[in-house]
Amino acid sequence: MNDNNHNEDTQTSNTQAKAVASAGSSSPAKAARKATPKAPAQTKVQPIPTEEIPKADAPKVQKASVAQAKTTTPAKSAAKPAAKAKTPANKTKISTSAEAKATKTAPAATKPVAANTAKAAVKPAKSTTAKPTAATPTKQATNVQPSPAPAPAPAPKKSAAKIRRRKPLPPAISSLRLKWSHYVKLMRLDKPIGILLLLWPTLWALWLAAKGMPRGDLLVIFVLGVVVMRSAGCVINDFADRKIDGQVKRTQERPLATGAVSSREAIGLFICLCILAFGLVLMTDWLTIKLSIGGLLLAFSYPFMKRHTHLPQVVLGAAFAWGIPMAYAAQKGSLDKDMWLIYLAVVLWTVVYDTFYAMVDRDDDMKIGVKSTAILFGDQDRFITGTLQAMTLYTLMLVGQHAQLGKVYYLSLVVVAALFAYQQWLIRFRERNACFKAFLNNNWVGAAVFAGIAGDLLTR
Repeated sequence: MNDNNHNEDTQTSNTQAKAVASAGSSSPAKAARKATPKAPAQTKVQPIPTEEIPKADAPKVQKASVAQAKTTTPAKSAAKPAAKAKTPANKTKISTSAEAKATKTAPAATKPVAANTAKAAVKPAKSTTAKPTAATPTKQATNVQPSPAPAPAPAPKKSAAKIRRRKPLPPAISSLRLKWSHYVKLMRLDKPIGILLLLWPTLWALWLAAKGMPRGDLLVIFVLGVVVMRSAGCVINDFADRKIDGQVKRTQERPLATGAVSSREAIGLFICLCILAFGLVLMTDWLTIKLSIGGLLLAFSYPFMKRHTHLPQVVLGAAFAWGIPMAYAAQKGSLDKDMWLIYLAVVLWTVVYDTFYAMVDRDDDMKIGVKSTAILFGDQDRFITGTLQAMTLYTLMLVGQHAQLGKVYYLSLVVVAALFAYQQWLIRFRERNACFKAFLNNNWVGAAVFAGIAGDLLTR
């Protein structure tokens, strides 16, 4: 015991074991008044040894325990654990997590160690008869398990709650939404390349007829009219090809070919679009209204030309260029003779890019008996389309001379020539994807010509 009194670390260990063994020997409050001088603040706590401590040494160990508690806490805080000693033993709780933290020897952790040591002294004297073995140093610490903290309930997702509160749409509205998606595909609104190819020549004519910026109302009317009439042309084209589109790889998923839209619905949609287009034309003059009837006949007759002639692309060019005389009539009130040069240039240009389009389906068209310029030209398709491109470029030069356009316009024709050369390079092997890419590239041809016309008229 003399060695234990001189060794501070061993004394601390015996203090914790003695406090557990002697619960009712003497009052911790009296022992606190007889405490030894303060121990250093940074006292390292050692684990409780497994050796049995004689009962005769219990008072000394308890005094040392209280002295250590006094070194870490004030006198008032040391009196609180002593008061807790009067509480029943079944209400005391041993925190195994606090003991584990006390053994990690940090200066700030000495306070919880002293408090837990004092709390351990409230155990009844019955525990002094128990002799801890080497396998179980502290029986009480091993038996007491910390209660697991309840897991927090996950917050409900707002989006999921909103979805649950939504009421299902009525069957009629759901059917209408599904049907509308098929109508969009039937009108090719999801593929606007046709709208652009039809729009560019109309804009050429409006700017040339007005010699600059056209009237705002006419611009809106003709842009909307292009969208509506192109949609109507696609509907009647698919109606005419409804029995053969399923045999062509590129068109076998069209709504009429799959049965998603019936023939009666397609005809009804075509009539509605034509009425809408006619309502737009009624906002112009009588000459434009009369010319619109010719445009409607051309749009309706083009799809059926594939059965009777190898030149359906020429009919398509005449239909696509029909917006030019209508634009001149609406803007100027009369038809200008120079307008027919633009009309011819558009017809030639349309035959070129629609031949590229027909080259994509040439193999399938030959099997099912559909006629086109791609089949008519045969192996001379590259030479003939190149010649037509040169004729288109020459006609556009004549348009510039008659309209007295300047350098900006002719610079745009240089860009057009480069684009035509690029298209010929794309179709050199007559591959499907390359031919379709050459067809799409003509959108930039129309944009280049329009930029040349509008830019030149703006810089005057």
